[in-house]
Amino acid sequence: MTTVKDVEDLRHPDAEQLLHTPDPARLAYNGPDGFPRVIPIGFLWNGTDIVVCTAVTAPKVKALRKRPNVALTIDDIGPPAKALLVRGVASVEIVDGVAPEYLAAAAKSTHGEELAQFEANVRGTYMQMARITIAPTWARFYDFGAGRFPTFLRRLVDSTSG
Repeated sequence: MTTVKDVEDLRHPDAEQLLHTPDPARLAYNGPDGFPRVIPIGFLWNGTDIVVCTAVTAPKVKALRKRPNVALTIDDIGPPAKALLVRGVASVEIVDGVAPEYLAAAAKSTHGEELAQFEANVRGTYMQMARITIAPTWARFYDFGAGRFPTFLRRLVDSTSG
């Protein structure tokens, strides 16, 4: 069961900035052969869940239906480096046409006529889309410039700073 403490880092102001970045997240999931896959993917944070969209025929759709546990990372290499790590459970829904979250994610980095052309192309391509909603069950935000390190690294730093 997920507790508020498990996901409280999602509310950190710098983590929220990463949740709204136009840069892709990296999504990890288990493929049909049991081996992990990591892919860059556009995403939208809706305030409670992370939403990604893709073609109905994308291999990840079938894989996530069978094994919905995922991990994501959204990062800024800095300096200082910042990273938001999220674990969660994905649910897949097939929607007619283009999922609005797909266009909203694209609008984070594309604007004006370029966005209009992108939308026209997408609407001409997709009769349906898979909307993948990831409900976070665990999150950690690290800011190496502010001393927010993983516990193992904090212990190492503390033990050598004697």
